[in-house]
Amino acid sequence: MCLGVPGEIQEIDGHEAIADFWGVERRVRLDIVGDTVEEGDYILNHVGYAIRKIPENEVEETMELFETMLDADPEDMLTDDVMDELEANSGAPADRRGTEAEEEEEEDDDLLDELGIDV
Repeated sequence: MCLGVPGEIQEIDGHEAIADFWGVERRVRLDIVGDTVEEGDYILNHVGYAIRKIPENEVEETMELFETMLDADPEDMLTDDVMDELEANSGAPADRRGTEAEEEEEEDDDLLDELGIDV
């Protein structure tokens, strides 16, 4: 399933931006969003790419929907997909991320360092 996670654009530098995902800031690419994005706008992020600008009149409803999904039963498949997408982007809310995800992220960082890849 392809799932986008909403985040608020905090800072823009060319085709990259810093977006806030429930208090966790991550870089996202703006190459394919298709709309002009400004600081304060909300986007849907999929694996590090802003795939859609969320219209201002849909932001509140969209954020409430995702909050509902994040608070749902962890065994629910949609909730699991949302958490997977957040964790894939390292944007899962800090209080919702398990130590397993943090350990995987550290292992990924170690492998990137070992390979000399700067992300």
